[in-house]
Amino acid sequence: MGNKHSLFADACTHNRGVIVMTSSVPGRFVGVVLLVVATCAGGWAVAADAPPAFPSDGAMAVKLQPFIDNHVIAGAVVLVANRDRVLDLEAVGYSNLPAQKPMKTTDLFFIASQTKCFTATALMMMVDEGKVNIDDPVEKYLPEFKGQMVEEAGNKGHPHAPEHPITIKEVMSHTAALSKSQIKRYTLEEDVKEIAKLPLQWEPGTKYLYSEGPEIGGRIVEVVSGIPYPQFIQQRLLDPLGMKDTTFWPDAGQASHLALTHKYNPQTKTLEPIQLNSDLISAGKCGTVPPIILSQFPADMVPSYAHHFAKPTGSLFSTALDLSKFCRMLLNGGTYEGKTYISPAAFKQMTSIQTGDVLVGNGDNGYGLGLFVQRKAIPGVFSLGSFGHHGARKTQMWIDPQNQLVMVLMVQCSELNNPQQRDLYAAYHKQAIARYGKASAQDTSSN
Repeated sequence: MGNKHSLFADACTHNRGVIVMTSSVPGRFVGVVLLVVATCAGGWAVAADAPPAFPSDGAMAVKLQPFIDNHVIAGAVVLVANRDRVLDLEAVGYSNLPAQKPMKTTDLFFIASQTKCFTATALMMMVDEGKVNIDDPVEKYLPEFKGQMVEEAGNKGHPHAPEHPITIKEVMSHTAALSKSQIKRYTLEEDVKEIAKLPLQWEPGTKYLYSEGPEIGGRIVEVVSGIPYPQFIQQRLLDPLGMKDTTFWPDAGQASHLALTHKYNPQTKTLEPIQLNSDLISAGKCGTVPPIILSQFPADMVPSYAHHFAKPTGSLFSTALDLSKFCRMLLNGGTYEGKTYISPAAFKQMTSIQTGDVLVGNGDNGYGLGLFVQRKAIPGVFSLGSFGHHGARKTQMWIDPQNQLVMVLMVQCSELNNPQQRDLYAAYHKQAIARYGKASAQDTSSN
């Protein structure tokens, strides 16, 4: 393998697809590194080394290698933790495939809809403080929702009053029948007012529809706390949890560690980074947005940065290690390193199925408050009652109380079909549970 494929500054020994890293200090062994298992898309796919604090033998990364070989993902960071510590942290493949830039465990990812979990936690903090009840009607806190009507698809032009006003529980569990606003606003107050202008699509509480409901939850947090939503998330969650690399608006330094989003090109038969807003970038019209960020996201990033607008439904960036801290807090029932963030009662509400018998997806999951909750066990993959969320670019966090595990997968894909996404998540879940799990689940189903 020539120098152009060398991925480490330290001396490396190559042996039948395995790279072992040694320190540049003579006679000092740093640790096991990782597996270069195969070539892919014109270069070596490498499972990069975990930091010394999180030793790994590469066994998690090797399970993800076939997805790199088959051009499903360009690279990934995978983390497994228990209540007390990180058990495994590995990186595999590339953050920028054409540039042959190896993925690092410290790389930054857009976690998109996983932001909903933070919004739900913020809301439950307000429940604990007696400022909110999840069964309250939304209009109690946001009067713009008073008089909202139902207008079914087959009965356009004939709106009628709903049987009951939408509740906080319904907006946070995607059962409020909300219509999607097409008008972009750059304050949360204005954004939510646009949602309130639209009719409900059917009787609230009767169907599941993934929606902008948590926007409303985030706005309620602002109203009852008196603190703007992004400041609340920063002050009450990110700062005390020590999530120093998690942000709504990455700066230039953070953006330099961004893992690029890749998309499969059927003509070249390989993955390529997406490239957006080339005209704005070449004209220097990025505003305060780092150009690399603007190349990966829609142009409305410019006004979002300018107005410091943060969407409660999906706008956070994070790293695997940062995200694991939030997940460990949930695995511990709302407590992390001696500090309680939400009470046991609030945690139970948040992680219990709130959708009742309403069908969610294929029926394997229900939805709690800002979290998917496993309704049916899939042995060795998804335990009964385990919970978590994924993001639009296929990141995933999953908390498994039966196995006492946190599992975090960080990837950036603009599109995966359902079988690919299912197989990707199953591969790392199986390996994590087999190596580190505590329970031999006997469960089959639950409400």
